[in-house]
Amino acid sequence: MKAMNSDRHVYVAWPWGIEAMRLSLHLAISHGDQRGHKNWVLSIAWSPDGKHLVSGSKSGELCCWNPKKGELDGNPLTGQKKWIPGISWEPSPPYGHTLAVTCVKWGGDGIIYTGSQDCTIKMWETTQGRLILLYCVYFMFCFFCLLYGHGHWVNSPALSTENEERYNQAKGDSPERLVSGSDDFTMFLWEPSVSKQSKKRLTGHQQLVNHVYFSPDGKWVASASFDRSVRLWNGVTGQFVTAFRRHVGPVYQVSWSADSRLLLSGSKDSTLKIWEIRTKTLKQDLPGHADEFFAVDWSPDGEKVVSGGKERILKLWKG
Repeated sequence: MKAMNSDRHVYVAWPWGIEAMRLSLHLAISHGDQRGHKNWVLSIAWSPDGKHLVSGSKSGELCCWNPKKGELDGNPLTGQKKWIPGISWEPSPPYGHTLAVTCVKWGGDGIIYTGSQDCTIKMWETTQGRLILLYCVYFMFCFFCLLYGHGHWVNSPALSTENEERYNQAKGDSPERLVSGSDDFTMFLWEPSVSKQSKKRLTGHQQLVNHVYFSPDGKWVASASFDRSVRLWNGVTGQFVTAFRRHVGPVYQVSWSADSRLLLSGSKDSTLKIWEIRTKTLKQDLPGHADEFFAVDWSPDGEKVVSGGKERILKLWKG
């Protein structure tokens, strides 16, 4: 295949006799244009994602173009002393999420976990932001760290080691655990460093699971759902413990006290509720917002609770 430049259009001629095809790119790469090449164009290459076009010339400059606008992206690169007969892009990673990323967690083991609308959870190393690659010696091939099992969007991940001050205590001799909640009404419990297969599938919610959260000591998992309930699970085995059902609207988020004794939940019904884990009962109602809550959090010292929602204000509660 040969490429020729004329009147700011690119022509492609096929060696097996098919008619030349005119590509109206309208790139300013003609001879004499001060923004482009000053000598023969010897090589052209599209970026793997199709968003950029790079061309090299006999005089050694490399030009990067915006194909949509037909304009040069920045100044030509002039590090080469002689002609550029070939151009090759680093392959575009085929392993990123294919749909929007909905949630992210930074693990205590130095791994970033991302959940997506493509129903998967992916694991990334933190030095270069690349997807973790594992090598299987027995089968002699590489594979990417992918946690798969949900049938719909992954809305929320939580880690057993999220509490920085208690990382070693929470982890103990066991591996870091991950729990995920989804639009498919289910949750999965994982031990990513041990297996890419889920340890347990947690079922019981009747609508989407909007938020999941490990207790600071790693012994419990709480889940908030649009079915108006908060469910409590064993954080090690994934066994169901109990359900808290006093909300009259979808529950958006939960948060734990620093000592793991109390659980806070915020709902569309405009109330905050505090649950006591030992007795599995409602301890206190915190009305006060005139509209639904979207976010709640408990301070690290366990003395304060903050909430925010449709009212566009934050409310601070003191114990």
